[in-house]
Amino acid sequence: MEANAKVDTMQPHNRHISPQNQNHHAHFSSETILIIIVALASGLVLIFIIFLIMFMLRRQKCSPKNDNRNSTALDDTSCRFMAAATMNLGSSPGVKGGCLSGGSVSMSRAGGSYKVRGVQVFTYRELQEATQGFNEANVIGKGGSGSFYRGVLSDGTLAAIKLLRKQGRQGERAFRIQVDMLSRLHCPYLVELLGYSADQQHRLLVFEFIPNGTLHQHLHSAKPLNWWTRLRIALDCARALEFLHEHAVPPVIHRDFNSHNVLLDHNLRAKINAQISTPALGTTGYIAPEYACSGKLTTKSDVYSYGVVLLELLTGRVPVDIKRPPGEHVLVSWALPRLTSREKLAEMVDPVLRGHCSKKDLIQIGAIAAVCIQPEADYRPLMTDVVQSLIPLVRNRNAASFTSPN
Repeated sequence: MEANAKVDTMQPHNRHISPQNQNHHAHFSSETILIIIVALASGLVLIFIIFLIMFMLRRQKCSPKNDNRNSTALDDTSCRFMAAATMNLGSSPGVKGGCLSGGSVSMSRAGGSYKVRGVQVFTYRELQEATQGFNEANVIGKGGSGSFYRGVLSDGTLAAIKLLRKQGRQGERAFRIQVDMLSRLHCPYLVELLGYSADQQHRLLVFEFIPNGTLHQHLHSAKPLNWWTRLRIALDCARALEFLHEHAVPPVIHRDFNSHNVLLDHNLRAKINAQISTPALGTTGYIAPEYACSGKLTTKSDVYSYGVVLLELLTGRVPVDIKRPPGEHVLVSWALPRLTSREKLAEMVDPVLRGHCSKKDLIQIGAIAAVCIQPEADYRPLMTDVVQSLIPLVRNRNAASFTSPN
C-alpha cells in the first residue's frame, strides 16, 4: 500500500515535468535549425563572392588588348583559345551548318581588324578548282605528310591548301586531331586554319596564305635579314609559343618548332605554322635531349627548339652542317660553351650582322639562347619569361641599328 501510494504521488509530478522538457527541446531544435540555415546561407554567399572575384580576375587577365604589331605596344596578349577544358582527341570534328565553330571575335591587328572566323568545310572539287587541278606550278612546299598548293578560293581569298597523303587509320585520327585543335586556336602569331575537306577519301587543310616564305629561306638566302627584323621575329615566335603553352587550355605542345615552320608576311613579321605532329616526330637539330633519349615530351621541349632557332637568328648557321670543320657540325654543341664569353659571342655572330648590332643586344640574346638550350629541361625558362626578356630589346629601337646589312 505504501508503495502504491508512493507511485501514485510520483506520477503527477512526472506528468508535470514532461511538457516542460518537451517545450524546451522543441525550442532548442528550432534555434539549432535556424543557426544551421544562417550558416549555410552565409557559406553559400561567401563561396559565390569568391567565385565572382576569381571569374572577374580571370576575365581581366584574358581580356583582349590592342595588338598593333607595327607599333611599340609590345606586351599584348590578343589571342584566344576556343575550346573546352578537356578535348576528345579521338572524335571526329562535328560539322553543323558548314562550320566547325560558330561566332566571331574581333581583335585589333596591324592594318585593320583580325577576325576569328568559323572554320569552313570545303568539297574536294572546290579545292581542286582553287589550285587549278593541283597543278605542280602551284606547289609552294612539300613535307612528309603532304604537299602545299597556292590556291584562290571562290570568294577570292588566297590560301595555302595542304593535300594530305593517305595514311590509313592513324592518318585519319591525326587529321581529326589537327582540325579539332587548329580550329580552336586563334592568335595573330599563328597561321590561321580557314577550313578543311573530308570529302570521300580525300583529306585537305586550308590555311591563310603567308606570302614571304619561311624564316629558313630568308636566313640562308642572298639577301639576309637585318638585326632589327631578327629581334622582332624572335619576339613573334616567343609569343606564339607562349600562347600555346600558357594560354591554351589544356596547354599545347608544338612538337616540331623549327625555322621551316616560321612563316613571314609582307612586313617580315613571323607566324608559326601550328600543325600538330601526331605522333611527335621532330626535326634533326631541333629535338630536345630528353625526347631523343626517352621520348618524354613537354612544353620545355618546345623551349629547347626555340633556343635552336634563336641561335640560327644569331649566327646565320643551320642546326646541323656536316660541311663545317670538326667540332662545328652541330650548332648547339658548338655554340653553348661560347654563349657566356663576350669575345667568343662576338665571333659567333652572322658575318652580315657584324657592326650592325650592339654588344648589349648580343649579350642578352646570347643569355636567352643559353638558358633555352640547357640539356636539363628543368633549367630552361618558361616562354613567358622569354617574352618578357625580349620586349625591352625590341621596344628600345636605339639599342640596335636599323641599317640593313646588305
